Amino acid sequence: MKKLLFFALALTLGTLNLQAQTNPNQRWQVRLRGVTVVPTESADISTIGGDIDINTKFIPELDFTYFFTKHIAAELILGTTKHKVNTVGSDLSAIGGNSSTNVDLGSVWLLPPTLTAQYHFLPEGNIKPYVGAGINYTIFYSVNEGPTVKNVKYDNAFGFATQLGIDFKLSEKYFLNLDAKYILLKTDVNVDASNLAPNLSIPAKVDINPFLLGVGFGMKF
Repeated sequence: MKKLLFFALALTLGTLNLQAQTNPNQRWQVRLRGVTVVPTESADISTIGGDIDINTKFIPELDFTYFFTKHIAAELILGTTKHKVNTVGSDLSAIGGNSSTNVDLGSVWLLPPTLTAQYHFLPEGNIKPYVGAGINYTIFYSVNEGPTVKNVKYDNAFGFATQLGIDFKLSEKYFLNLDAKYILLKTDVNVDASNLAPNLSIPAKVDINPFLLGVGFGMKF
């Protein structure tokens, strides 16, 4: 999966470089956004049942956009976020716990580079709406399993991203930006709870499916 992502990025960057050489009038944009990451989470948790809760976070995000034409562009979105995770309403009665309890699963960092293709509707206007769609590859790292279980493992995963935004022209070089993205993101999680009961492993299929709601400042170059 990682090799496929790196190949796709290399191919895209190579295409952008070729386009820049053949059409010098096409432009780059860079934006710095403040983004609220709002998971719309759910889970199928084996063995103990219940659901999952992942907290909302506010993060900085950097993105780069290259315009192939006035209307068609590609955007690479970079940011990372740390989320707290716990189960909700899980049944631990088989190991002497409550029949409905929340299990603290600590925290995990997500690195979700996302590449979208965009269509910009009014490239010559002062208000420039756009839509986009693309791919995401989320890397889970720096896992802290919390105080309850022995270990938590998250599988890196591809997802599909959609995007809607508006650029507000301030000058020929600078602009403000509003942007919303929705990422269809699923991961397989395995919880090692052998410290609670011998050989206890709790697999789960987790849908994170976050909204990313951003406000930012951009520059053309």
